[in-house]
Amino acid sequence: MNRRSFLGAVGASALAALPARAQNGKPWNIVMMFSDDHAWQAVSAYGGNLNRTPQIDRIAHRGMRFDQCLVTNSICAPSRAVVLTGKHSHLNGVVDNAVRFNPDQQTFPKLLQKAGYQTAMFGKWHLKSDPTGFDHWEVLPGQGSYYNPDFLYANGGKRRREGYVTDIIGDISLDWLKNGRDPNKPFLMFSQHKAPHRNWMPAPNKMWMYEGENLPEPDTLFDNYEGRATPARLNEMEIDRHMRWNHDMKVPEWADKSFGGQDGNAEWARMTPEQKRIWDAAYGPRNAELFKNNPQGKDLVRWKYQRYIKDYLRCISSVDDNVGRVLSYLDSEGLAENTLVVYSSDQGFYLGEHGWFDKRWIYEESLRTPLLMRMPGVIEPGSVNRHLVSNLDLAETFLDVARQPIPGDMQGASMLPLLRGENPKDWRQSFYFHYYEKGVHNVAPHRGVRTDRYTFAHYYESDEWELFDNTRDPKQLRSVYADEAYQSVVKELKAELERLRVLYKDTA
Repeated sequence: MNRRSFLGAVGASALAALPARAQNGKPWNIVMMFSDDHAWQAVSAYGGNLNRTPQIDRIAHRGMRFDQCLVTNSICAPSRAVVLTGKHSHLNGVVDNAVRFNPDQQTFPKLLQKAGYQTAMFGKWHLKSDPTGFDHWEVLPGQGSYYNPDFLYANGGKRRREGYVTDIIGDISLDWLKNGRDPNKPFLMFSQHKAPHRNWMPAPNKMWMYEGENLPEPDTLFDNYEGRATPARLNEMEIDRHMRWNHDMKVPEWADKSFGGQDGNAEWARMTPEQKRIWDAAYGPRNAELFKNNPQGKDLVRWKYQRYIKDYLRCISSVDDNVGRVLSYLDSEGLAENTLVVYSSDQGFYLGEHGWFDKRWIYEESLRTPLLMRMPGVIEPGSVNRHLVSNLDLAETFLDVARQPIPGDMQGASMLPLLRGENPKDWRQSFYFHYYEKGVHNVAPHRGVRTDRYTFAHYYESDEWELFDNTRDPKQLRSVYADEAYQSVVKELKAELERLRVLYKDTA
């Protein structure tokens, strides 16, 4: 079956099965809460023991957890452009974080707006142009700040808000739900958090979380990158060698001047005296203990990991709190029964696996992202799905929920059959990935294919290939591309990679 036939069959099946209105007789609303760099390993609904996310887990308990949600390009701005357009990076134009999103192109919020939906966007935007397709928006400039952040508004407005960014985004989102929308119209609301993006600055009320604890290290913290193509060894995203003392580790006394003067932490200057007092009370004694003990070698790497992972998880705890605030409001106001609630992130993230932080690779920790959905009367509570789904599918799914036509140039598929617990026989069996950005963290551009069992990558500038058998080698430590036993798999996946390039029109 060709692509449009597949998508047409899936979409028609979903639309026929979806009730025109929810159980309470009202049209479906859509609330998408989206964080930045939130690893699936740090969502407790996925079964890990690293941290607890009880509010985010509420969506999983009353909805569906997707265990294989993959991103088409594992980096912030491109992922957001894919969500809006339902098209791969080479078609929507945002191949890396440097490119400006074309605001004139088709997006699903514009289509919902035309269909009578109220649309709103709050928080991190990160696409350089002003948001379009939204009746109301308040977004962070660029990456945004953790403390006392600035927000941009329509017509060039800008305002600084005092407080912690995650809580402020929660406040803005709730205020619009309570006071800004027309209660007689269905709505789409994006509540998009900056956290837990680098440089992981916790809120004042989270600074003592995990105090005195020693969080578990990943088995591959001291990976030597043997058994893989050369790009893995050439990376610049190691906790050991590439984190900055002041910016990342919050140890200004050891600011590393080798970063060309870029090892400053701009958050310090934004803090109020009270915020700074609380910060110094938490981090001053910890840093003093570091100076006293002066760890070296692997002990120093372990110290850096503990500082990193605790700050990262503290930021997530604030996200979790604010997800809970939105969920509780929907419940208390009777909106939950006709609202599709989605929690996801722009891609996965490394939490010390392979010694890394950041994302970008086709490897599993950065390719996979958390995706949880709640839709009463449609999704069976506590469901788990293992189909290969993607951020590419969200636009079509949301249009289907609103019972709107899906444009023929979108490249994903509506997930509504999956939400209903169905098993479409023609659902994708392979997934196409393409990372473009050069220079940042020295991750080589590459494209590849992920199936239920295999990850296959081509670093086309050096013409190197990798193949991982994820069943036998789930931590992806040894490429079997050259193994004689896998040559038939190599041949099949090379053909599949070319087929997908043509299918998605990525052949320039």
